[in-house]
Amino acid sequence: MSKPLIVVVDDEPQVLRAIGRDLLSRYGRDYRIVRASSGQEAMEVLARERDAAQPVALVLSDQRMPGLDGVSFLAEVRRLAPAARRALLTAYADTESAIGAINRSQVDYYLQKPWDPPDQHLYPVLDDLLDDWQQGYKPGLGGVRIAGSRWLPEVHALREFLTRNHVPYEFFDTERADDRGDEARELAAGAAALPVVLLPDGVRLERPKVEDVARGVGLHTEASETTYDVAIVGAGPAGLAAAVYAASEGLQTVLLDREAPGGQAGTSSRIENYLGFPSGLSGHDLARRALTQARRFEVEVVTPVDVQGLRLDGPFKYLEVSAGDGGSRTISCKALVLTTGLSWQRLPAECADRFERRGIYYGASSTEALNCSGETVYIVGAGNSAGQAAMHLVQYARKVVMVIRGRSLGEKMSEYLVKRIESLAAADEQSIEIRTRTEVVGCRGADRLEGLRLRHAVTHEEDEVTTGFLFVFIGATPRTDWLGDRVSRDAHGFILTGSDLDAERDLARWPLKRAPYLLEASVPGIFAAGDVRHDSVKRVASAVGEGAVSVHFIHRYLASL
Repeated sequence: MSKPLIVVVDDEPQVLRAIGRDLLSRYGRDYRIVRASSGQEAMEVLARERDAAQPVALVLSDQRMPGLDGVSFLAEVRRLAPAARRALLTAYADTESAIGAINRSQVDYYLQKPWDPPDQHLYPVLDDLLDDWQQGYKPGLGGVRIAGSRWLPEVHALREFLTRNHVPYEFFDTERADDRGDEARELAAGAAALPVVLLPDGVRLERPKVEDVARGVGLHTEASETTYDVAIVGAGPAGLAAAVYAASEGLQTVLLDREAPGGQAGTSSRIENYLGFPSGLSGHDLARRALTQARRFEVEVVTPVDVQGLRLDGPFKYLEVSAGDGGSRTISCKALVLTTGLSWQRLPAECADRFERRGIYYGASSTEALNCSGETVYIVGAGNSAGQAAMHLVQYARKVVMVIRGRSLGEKMSEYLVKRIESLAAADEQSIEIRTRTEVVGCRGADRLEGLRLRHAVTHEEDEVTTGFLFVFIGATPRTDWLGDRVSRDAHGFILTGSDLDAERDLARWPLKRAPYLLEASVPGIFAAGDVRHDSVKRVASAVGEGAVSVHFIHRYLASL
């Protein structure tokens, strides 16, 4: 396969030569640089490359071009090269157009002319975009191969796990009727159970557990030591931040997660209000960046691993964790940080559990977006996660229907998302629809989801709709049952910390003269940060801040031992 493409478009010959020269100088060794003098010419190039199955990494377009301006052109690029990163090259006067393009078309970035010197104003941005693209690039050589039906829950679980852990893979759907389906059936031939997973070293697994595949691809599934300065349970934004700050300051740190780095935020299709990323970034990208940073500081990241219990003995905290042989082992630490985050609540609708991972998905499953092409999909929920999922899925599905119990989106969703969704719904009723005062009460189908039963909250009228996809965002619960009564929690299971702890009820066994620190739980040396903490602010930036701040108090605690 030839090099991936970088396509640059500008109708001014002098500017096109200059940007092409700079791109060739920096990226010519690894990418093929293609220049086009108009949006229409570039569209023809992209169509040819798509037919030839050539990967397109980046499309950089000028805004002011006759016939097809940059914003309109980049919106079309999404159709021809959906995986490509897209950036707009603008004059200062076009800044508003660039921001509008980010909002409407989810353009990845914009750069202003002039970009000299490129080492400061061009290459850092494009390096970042290309690095993001490379993380999802699957050239088809080596890596993991999965063969099975996309409606199998085991297939969905494996694909989601590998995606969230940044492990490249190829999926072969045995239900397809084309050459790709023939290849899938050939890979699966003779298997007693599906899916079949072929590892890079040639090992063939039939209907494997996620843990088996994780070990097969070289993920770190067991801690290498038995004692650490700091153990962090939960690798969401709070846990990753705590790990980075603890390890960077010399503490031996282990980070444990039962699924994948990123937590619930890692499944978000786009986070747009995180400081420093004006065009937004996906939860997947945020998790990847943070994980790379943590590993750079030698954090030991263990996943998937299930923390099953906690035991206290003097200053040490002992964690009972799952082991590869099906048993368990114990890890001890001086300081423990609980950042286990939240789990999506299950849909209380008839037969919903039957279709989980067979058409009903919790969170915005990144592996299912492409499967929604040409389909009508439903989203339940009215928070920011539901809004971000709607804006993401509408780029693939024929239509997105949002089902909410409230009177309007604005009751729970940030204003910027409400405006964007309502604007899109007003402009094109065929692309997105909002059904208020409505809930999902039933599901139907044979081997997979085929339809839903909706009920209006006021009239109680019921409506049968046809769909194969339902994405659920109806609230979340903390992952704290494994703590038992060793750490004080509120009535909903959230961990109490600092001044929220009651002196008589929660601190009856508190052994120290000092009061608990800001993020410290009812046991000295145990801290909580992020969504799992009582009365926390449910925002990514807040979780990152709490994770970082917890390390300050860990140092103070360790100094007192």
